[in-house]
Amino acid sequence: MRQSQLFTKPTKETPKDEVSINAQLLIRGGFIDKLMAGVYSILPLGFLVIKKIENIIREEMIAIGGQEVFLPSLHPKANWEQTGRWETYKDLYKAKENSKEYAFGPTHEEIIAPLAKKFISSYRDIPIYLFQIQNKFRKELRAKSGLLRGREFLMKDLYSFHIDEADLDSYYQRAQKAYFNIFNRCGIGDKTYLTFASGGTFSKYSHEFQTLTPAGEDIIFICGKCRVAVNREISEDAKHVCPECGSKELREEKAVEVGNIFKLGTRFSEPFDLYVLNERGDKKSVLMGCYGIGLQRLMGTIVEIYHDENGIIWPEQVAPFKIHLIPLAPRAGLAGKDKKISGQILEKTAKIYEDLQSNKIEVLYDDREGESAGEKFADADLIGIPYRAVVSEKTIAKNCVEIKKRSEDKIELIKISETISNLKTQISKPQLKAKI
Repeated sequence: MRQSQLFTKPTKETPKDEVSINAQLLIRGGFIDKLMAGVYSILPLGFLVIKKIENIIREEMIAIGGQEVFLPSLHPKANWEQTGRWETYKDLYKAKENSKEYAFGPTHEEIIAPLAKKFISSYRDIPIYLFQIQNKFRKELRAKSGLLRGREFLMKDLYSFHIDEADLDSYYQRAQKAYFNIFNRCGIGDKTYLTFASGGTFSKYSHEFQTLTPAGEDIIFICGKCRVAVNREISEDAKHVCPECGSKELREEKAVEVGNIFKLGTRFSEPFDLYVLNERGDKKSVLMGCYGIGLQRLMGTIVEIYHDENGIIWPEQVAPFKIHLIPLAPRAGLAGKDKKISGQILEKTAKIYEDLQSNKIEVLYDDREGESAGEKFADADLIGIPYRAVVSEKTIAKNCVEIKKRSEDKIELIKISETISNLKTQISKPQLKAKI
């Protein structure tokens, strides 16, 4: 894409009403725009990142048998009364039209259970796994951490349906592995811990996936022996002992929750009479599990981990583009030698741009006129694309392109004829690890 055609423009101004690093950098870089507290518009650059995250999640959910659906956000009051949560779910946004009342979905157990009842009646119909990626609405009174705590947000939730506890336990373990695949692919796996949290009505514990960052609002205690953690909320109940291995050697860290999984048991199947007939013809309530990931929160967490004083440093798997291509040509209006050099720089840059596109390497081409080299470099650092490729008078004199990784200070000169093959090799290398 040509940067001159990009809808948004980077800005040096830090939003006065944002204290979180993720919101400050994403707004300045043109990835998001704040509408009000806890509600953000996703702009073209941000949408590219969200789609990368979404596709990673979708691939991993399909790999464990998930089938994708898309459920309504507007829910009838009756469904929430059926489970007893119309009055007790504190984060529920409600609306009234004439004599009817509705809820804006913060979660979808009240919708997925009666839907499943229409298609599940025999033990032969399960297990089944349904997931969606869509907007949620929660009455968040402390919306103050940018994308880490929102009132409207995009979320993946998967629901599983099982005949017995053994089958639910088996799938629960598969979902744990899929979640770590997701976080590894998004670049935060080495900073993310499976964390024991308060359970529901069916099990003693649920599990969160907590990523270490100073921006986190949660406190977790990490076991150095088995690499799981315990949420502070249950640490006292667990007597400061790791529930996994029994170790008491736990270290305290700040973290942000990037995902969670729960064994729901029959909490939502029984209110809707969701049952199956087993092999003997006996009626048995279906057991359920649920598995959630907030996409904007995940994007915000990545920024909290991957940034420096100049801007974002996107992991390649979720970056909006792989290459930021920047020509440094003499400014317009020059004549003679400078005009000739400028023409050569722009001609070679345009050819590299075409070659990158034809080789399906995602590239943002900074074809803007009038910006100085310093301004272009500052904007590139802020936006945070993994590789910067610069074409200038100095580089074309050597028939080269200057390549620099956003995460490193090292600069390489690569022959123009080798640029594509070199970048393909670079992109295929192991990714940088999260720093904190």
